[in-house]
Parts: sequence; structure tokens; C-alpha cells
Amino acid sequence: MLSIPAVGSQVGNHLLAVMHNHQFQSAEQLAAYLGLVPAERQSGTSLLGRPRLSKAGPARIRAVLYMAAIVGTQHNPHIKALYQRLQARGKTKMSALGAAMRKLVHLCFGVLKTRLPYQPNYAI
Repeated sequence: MLSIPAVGSQVGNHLLAVMHNHQFQSAEQLAAYLGLVPAERQSGTSLLGRPRLSKAGPARIRAVLYMAAIVGTQHNPHIKALYQRLQARGKTKMSALGAAMRKLVHLCFGVLKTRLPYQPNYAI
């Protein structure tokens, strides 16, 4: 996992601990467990709130992933492209960072599942 830009020992250790204690079949399940999926806030037709992160999982891992996502928007080509694309579509910086956190979890899950190092030029 350390081959992914923006993933250091903190992120790697936290994600390995979570994945060791739980069996996840997909990266979507891992992201949902960590509370990185958007939760719609709707109540009838009169109240429409902004979608926010569900924050269902451990807060400490989300805090570590937040800092990694900030670094990833600068140094990781996949996360940087996603962040810029979402901002160009009018998303707020915080929601774009939430999507970057989720993307980082997906990349880490893929690297662990395939047991291959990260390839920055893959599918760009």
C-alpha cells in the first residue's frame, strides 16, 4: 500500500487493522464501514439538505484518511483528477475531499486485493 502516493504508514496500518478484523468482499463495503458514503438528507418536499458523509465508522481512521486525501489531491494523479473534476462541476471542497477519501480507500483495497504495487498511469 505504501506504493500509493499519499498513503503512508499511518493510513496503511489503520486500513490493515480494519481489513484484518473484518471480511469485506468489495471496496464499496469497506468505504461504507468507514463512513465514507454520502448520506442524503431529505424529509418530504419542504426540506432538502446537502448530502454529507454518513460518518458511521471509526472517526480516527476518517481523520487519517482526510489528511491523506489532502496530500493525494496534490501528488496522486487519480485523486487529483477526481478532485479537479468534481470542483469543476460545482461541488464544494469538502464534498470533493470526501470523494477523494473514498477513492483512496478504493485504491488501497485494490492494491491489497491484487497484491500488485500501485500503477499511477493505469487507466488515465
